[in-house]
Amino acid sequence: MDIDKNTTVKNFIWRFAERCGAQLVTFIVSIVLARILSPDDYGTVALVTVFTTILQVFVDSGLGVALIQKKNADDLDFSSVFYFNFVVCIVLYAGMFFAAPIIASFYNDLTLIPIIRVISLTIIISGIKGIQQSFVSRNMLFKRFFFSTLGGTIFSAILGVAMAYAGCGVWAIVAQQLSNTAIDTLILWLTVKWRPKKMFSLERLKTLFSFGWKLLISSLLDTGYSNLRSLVIGKIYSPSDLAYYNQGDKLPRVVITNINTSIASVLLPTLASKQDDRKQLKNMTRRAIKTSTYIIAPLMMGLAFCAPPIVRLILTEKWVPCVPYLRIFCITYMFYPIHTANLNAINAMGRSDYFLKLEIAKKVIGMLLLLLTMRISVMAMAYSLLVSMVTSMVINSWPNKKLLKYSFKEQIIDILPNIFMTILMGGVVSIIYIFKLSDVMTLAIQIPLGAIVYIGLSIIFKIEEFQYLKNMAEEMLKSKKK
Repeated sequence: MDIDKNTTVKNFIWRFAERCGAQLVTFIVSIVLARILSPDDYGTVALVTVFTTILQVFVDSGLGVALIQKKNADDLDFSSVFYFNFVVCIVLYAGMFFAAPIIASFYNDLTLIPIIRVISLTIIISGIKGIQQSFVSRNMLFKRFFFSTLGGTIFSAILGVAMAYAGCGVWAIVAQQLSNTAIDTLILWLTVKWRPKKMFSLERLKTLFSFGWKLLISSLLDTGYSNLRSLVIGKIYSPSDLAYYNQGDKLPRVVITNINTSIASVLLPTLASKQDDRKQLKNMTRRAIKTSTYIIAPLMMGLAFCAPPIVRLILTEKWVPCVPYLRIFCITYMFYPIHTANLNAINAMGRSDYFLKLEIAKKVIGMLLLLLTMRISVMAMAYSLLVSMVTSMVINSWPNKKLLKYSFKEQIIDILPNIFMTILMGGVVSIIYIFKLSDVMTLAIQIPLGAIVYIGLSIIFKIEEFQYLKNMAEEMLKSKKK
């Protein structure tokens, strides 16, 4: 599987268009629902999705990445994983169905029982969709994702908003999430030709699982740890506190999901195709870190500095308490490209053993920070996440000092110009608050001013990433004209 530059760029564009389209619709719908529904409604669903999100990790079992990484994966591999995953999903749903009363009792809210049983259906649906996604990713058919994701998002958006206006409350969010997964899966199955064959090999499954089990444990640690804060907040504090915390995460996540997920999904199969050429692998990893940081850092910093007027205009005054959390998450996500590129390089080389060791080390540190802050306040827990991010960034880069001769020090030096310009841009944008203008006027000045400052600095300092993106855009325009 040899993947050239043009193929990579085209697939990134399709993946980016898919994420942008889906996230734009989801973002608009979340605004409408946030205006209609209360923070308690959002908090109630968040209590349940803590468990379903963790179980979603088992849907893949690390086998999806193993299929992408394996050089000669065939129908027997894909079919074996499909049937295995489907059975696992049925078992997981049954577990959630019967555990619903226990979970509801844990939160002292028995009204959660039917919500848990309905929203957990997403586990079964995801099991049907999972291997199709691996097939699409392995064969670089990201155009298929565009139609399936956008179709599911639009349908669920209409349904969710209609139910919210009808006074369905928390069930509007449940219906939106369930229908999104269902329609996404249906369209993917209609547009992707691959179907499971009547074949199964336990030996093939064992071979894939020998690579995938480490990723499964790693994902469980990561997902469990990421959702543990929500579990603790929901238990110790109130649903409203959890809603503000999650809403603070949601806005910057929209941006990071669009860009970083697009890069990551295309980067893994691209790196995997070059896994035997360590020099080229290093160059591609370095390019991914520098370019994605150049794009993501100013967006995150801009959102952090413009947070108060954005929240008031989009979500209304009742959501202003989420602003401090939003700023913390913006800083956290700003450095995600380093995490993503390093981990994808490790996976592409088939070193899932390193992947697991990294996750264990990161989560031990994260758990200690959480235990130290959980009884102080929700804000203290959020700050502990920021500290954990810094340590995780160092840990994730450690193996590539040996594997790729690309150390953490080199990576930081590579992104320093982008971070410097981002901080300077944020400082200039924040000056506008002195004039005490209306929220609309403040944003109308801050957004274009920030863009002008950042692009201007890129030109003045002759930033390589700016020229790289400019040249890539010019090449694409020329190819379209032809």
